[in-house]
Amino acid sequence: MKLLTFKKNDELTLGVQTAVGVLDVVQAVKQLSPAFIVPSTIHEAINGGTPANAALQQLVHLVLEHADRASLLLSEDTLEYGPCVTHPNKIICVGLNYRKHAEETNAPIPQFPILFNKFNNTLTGHGHDVALPRVTKEVDYEAELVIVIGKQAKYISKEQALEHVYGYCCVNDLSARDLQMRTPQWLLGKSCDDFSPLGPYLVTADEVGNPNDLQISTTVNGKVRQSSNTADMIFHCNEIVSYISQHMTLYPGDIILTGTPEGVVLGDPVDKRVYLQAGDVVTISIEKLGSLTNRMVSE
Repeated sequence: MKLLTFKKNDELTLGVQTAVGVLDVVQAVKQLSPAFIVPSTIHEAINGGTPANAALQQLVHLVLEHADRASLLLSEDTLEYGPCVTHPNKIICVGLNYRKHAEETNAPIPQFPILFNKFNNTLTGHGHDVALPRVTKEVDYEAELVIVIGKQAKYISKEQALEHVYGYCCVNDLSARDLQMRTPQWLLGKSCDDFSPLGPYLVTADEVGNPNDLQISTTVNGKVRQSSNTADMIFHCNEIVSYISQHMTLYPGDIILTGTPEGVVLGDPVDKRVYLQAGDVVTISIEKLGSLTNRMVSE
């Protein structure tokens, strides 16, 4: 199932992508008054787990069988998307987690996952403009697979790890390289406003299967800049979830950015680096998860 959020009456509301449009979940519940409880927000869906997913699927079937369904199914091109996870308790990132990316930046292969964090101010949705901060001239793109936690996790094994995952989505881990490299701590260059476009969909784990067998790519103005597979991760998704859970409790709705493959601007020779400019359109695509597009603009 593909879930999303979109703006309606100045609030973010829950949608489900179907073959014939996006189901407006809240409106469908109001109109059809189903005899079962349906989550009304993305976090209620995540917290509700399998029963909540089943209720959403029941609602979809009910709507598709209903004669007057036109007002409940929306065209995607009319939506103003929100981030597909709206209020994560934690945003944890893994650095240098693709072997070829570590090699292109002349960094040693990590012996343990390199962890850092971002904040909710970095979240935005598919289709939104991203303002390039005036304090940097070196904003880079990074296509990344995001793990969305679905069950509380502490001290879990690699074998158990993916049982605690609700689903996956795309993110562009935008990075101001001059700010990132100013000090040994990367946070400043990673946490500018809107530096984590997230979505367009949160795809449930059952639809994704093996998260370490997905094609992943970035295009800038239609030109391919990154093209890889999540199989190139140094630490696979189950290892990442297990490792983090040894050090902190993961809660439903927490998100983990799993690193980017080769092809970023930082990997080019210094004299050939062309960082993102106002007007550039960046699309992150991951197999089974869809494509996330944002345009860069001047602040």
